[in-house]
Amino acid sequence: MNTGQKNSPEQYISDTVDLSVDLGGLRLKNPVTAASGTFGYGREYEPFADISRLGAVIVKGTTLKPTPGNPAPRIYETASGMLNSIGLENPGIEVFLDIHLPYLLERGVQVIANIAGNTFEDNETLGAMIRRQSGVAAIELNISCPNVEKGGMHFGTDPDMVFQVVNAVKKVTDLPVIPKLSPNVSDITIIAQAAQAGGADALSMINTLMGMAIDVKKRKPVLGNIFGGLSGPAIKPVALRMIYQVHKEIDIPILGGGGIMNVTDVLEFIMAGSSAVSIGTANFVQPGISVQLINELADYMVANNVAKISDLVGAAVYK
Repeated sequence: MNTGQKNSPEQYISDTVDLSVDLGGLRLKNPVTAASGTFGYGREYEPFADISRLGAVIVKGTTLKPTPGNPAPRIYETASGMLNSIGLENPGIEVFLDIHLPYLLERGVQVIANIAGNTFEDNETLGAMIRRQSGVAAIELNISCPNVEKGGMHFGTDPDMVFQVVNAVKKVTDLPVIPKLSPNVSDITIIAQAAQAGGADALSMINTLMGMAIDVKKRKPVLGNIFGGLSGPAIKPVALRMIYQVHKEIDIPILGGGGIMNVTDVLEFIMAGSSAVSIGTANFVQPGISVQLINELADYMVANNVAKISDLVGAAVYK
């Protein structure tokens, strides 16, 4: 939805429209972020886009110790989507803080750290290690990964555990805490309310849907871990529905994502109740898409006389 105008988003922000949003105390210059696990540590995408122009980069899920991840194959393309079973492969918190974080900060990137502990104690330790003075802007608390045996989705499907883990991390960090919710539950609003009660500053939703694929020639599951997380356009209607439902029941902002591929998708998520959006699978299809969406969002606002993007949050929600 590009009108062909050549003005940069920065000029729109200062002269014509306001793309900035507040995400639970975290001020973003625009609502477009790169989703964890799809953008590496940012440097992988520098040949394709100026990553400093994003509202934020949410880095790969980080654990206390280096994690090798799941056995291959880990990725499989499906109709209108992708299955992944990476298993939170990462070099551990110390490597992130010592090597990857300084690199991003030198380039003016606002960084949201995604932490994934196997236990309550792990999450507390990770939260305590990532404080404001480190340069991290906020913590996305991964309580919904469907591809790991410990922690992950086990935390995110029980309201009591959601409350406890969010509350535990809030007690040890001075940063905004944004738990990432699983769609693999019977009632997402109960989980969202538990997270808010635990002290969440905002919610990130949704993570991937549990799925699988079978190789009919080999007569065995395609993925080495058997099950994986389904992402991409196939899950967009589910994500929109859940965000719409949760927006009506909570008082904190939502970082919404799930199958966003173009600016119309971005606008749908915002109008369903998302204050900001995360771009995931689309990064694999078009590596420069995230920055392009900022331009197109500004174009839409100018063309439709929208002064502040925040005015559109929840615009389609019937209270």
